[in-house]
Amino acid sequence: MYQDIITYISLFFSIFGAILIIYGGLRAIITILKVEILKKSSNYNIIRADFTSKIVLSLEFFIAADLIRTVIQPTLDEVIILAVIVAIRTVVGYSLDKEAKDMMEN
Repeated sequence: MYQDIITYISLFFSIFGAILIIYGGLRAIITILKVEILKKSSNYNIIRADFTSKIVLSLEFFIAADLIRTVIQPTLDEVIILAVIVAIRTVVGYSLDKEAKDMMEN
């Protein structure tokens, strides 16, 4: 039962992360279409920064899901794989966050 609860919690975090990316993507598409169809002047960097912030937040949820999933079977292989995944996602998240902040400053 404990493992099932952990699995569902991990799945919830993963699904929520995916929903955030989909939401951010749809929001960016709608905003771009409004700008193009209505011929409004817009700074695309704001749209990119908004979408990037959703991606960075979703990466945090994916990392949390991986951490929770590892609680079920903490073998050495699982821990090593988790460490590599977390490191990659952290670097990607940091880079995207830094890029978004740079876009907002310019």
